[in-house]
Amino acid sequence: MTDFRTAHDTMGEMQIPADALWGASTQRAVENFPVSGTPVPAAVVHAQAMIKWAAATANEEMGVVEPDVADAIRRAADEVIAGDLDEHFPVDTFQTGSGTSTNMNANEVLANRAKQLLGAGLDSDVVHPNDHVNASQSSNDSFPSAVHIACARTATDVTLPGLDHLAACLRDKADEFADIVKSGRTHLMDATPVTLGQEFGGYARQVELGRRRVATALESITELALGGTAVGTGLNCPPEFPPRVIELISERTGIDFREAEDHFEAQGARDALVELSGALKVVATSLIKIANDVRWLSSGPRTGLGELLLPEIQPGSSIMPGKVNPVIPESVRQVGAQVIGNDVAVTVGGLSGELELNVMIPLMARNVIESLELVGAVSALFVDKCLADATATDAGPRLVEQSLMQVTALVPEIGYERSAALAKKAHKEGKTLREVAVEDGVDGATLDRVLDYQRMAEGGIL
Repeated sequence: MTDFRTAHDTMGEMQIPADALWGASTQRAVENFPVSGTPVPAAVVHAQAMIKWAAATANEEMGVVEPDVADAIRRAADEVIAGDLDEHFPVDTFQTGSGTSTNMNANEVLANRAKQLLGAGLDSDVVHPNDHVNASQSSNDSFPSAVHIACARTATDVTLPGLDHLAACLRDKADEFADIVKSGRTHLMDATPVTLGQEFGGYARQVELGRRRVATALESITELALGGTAVGTGLNCPPEFPPRVIELISERTGIDFREAEDHFEAQGARDALVELSGALKVVATSLIKIANDVRWLSSGPRTGLGELLLPEIQPGSSIMPGKVNPVIPESVRQVGAQVIGNDVAVTVGGLSGELELNVMIPLMARNVIESLELVGAVSALFVDKCLADATATDAGPRLVEQSLMQVTALVPEIGYERSAALAKKAHKEGKTLREVAVEDGVDGATLDRVLDYQRMAEGGIL
């Protein structure tokens, strides 16, 4: 049988597992929200603890909290930030929309752990979750600030490095494939020649622009609601508290956070999260496009385009021996779909703010952080398990000679209608464009000059 202890809050007593560091408010939330079985992301919990760590120092300096209590709170917060107490944060993501349950979870865990560090019992009031740990704060400014901090740290540590890794690899491949001429394709039909390097250069630019969009969105994310307390007025918060807390968090994370210019905007709306999610949706769209192109280019090996050869990393079929599939691009596309789906929920969450508070924050936090993590992880995977060792085959250069769309370069010489007639004749008779052009009387020197596939790929008039 599990041992229990009794804890109380303003609504009465609750029975709590004896080895749990949380208190009555957290236990109520655990019992009230048995929804998904998935707690608030650890990144948010750690960011919440970072706020409490910095708040303890600011409150000590301002005489709000005694030095020994502040020190114990900081030590407890360090343990949470390090992930050592993750099992003590069980509240479901789909909880009270302000994140109050998670804020109180943090307050109670830190207060109880601080009591232990001070040698006091969990039933003592030497450290109080509201009066000490939550001093000068409200869930309504603390929790959204924790979400922003978590998003900024995840983007900095996971998302942006993953995108940088992918962009660099695509640039390298663009250089590697710069001289491989192949048929371009529009509408999945033959078009004028391009190089494989040009295609990969386009992919690299997509990722570079996506990375820039995410970085730009982070400028809004680094603005924190701390200092607004309950409704944005800052009631019960010393004026010196927000800048000092934000200064400490910025120093610890290496990220330049700042206080919100308007606390009513910072608490009543969650537009910064919508913006960041939107940027991630654009990146997801790019990743799907790139991964899908890689699938097409590597299709085959004998009856597809076969212009790329991807690393063989696992068997592709339980029934077809020797089959190998483009599993990494498939993973990338699924991640892209998930990120786009996450953005829909974030958008609904963002438009659901009412008056002085948005109450869809835990959902938005869960989705944005998942998208940040997924994009970073799958970008690195795309490189390491697929693109880095992808090689070009001879199929592209070989097929370009069979394409009829190089006739486009003849248009300035012989006109559009005559060029079209030559293309149709070549296709009907199964001949090359050069063969039918010679039969039609086009000068051989002109054909040698115009039908230069490498020069075609460079553009201009031949």
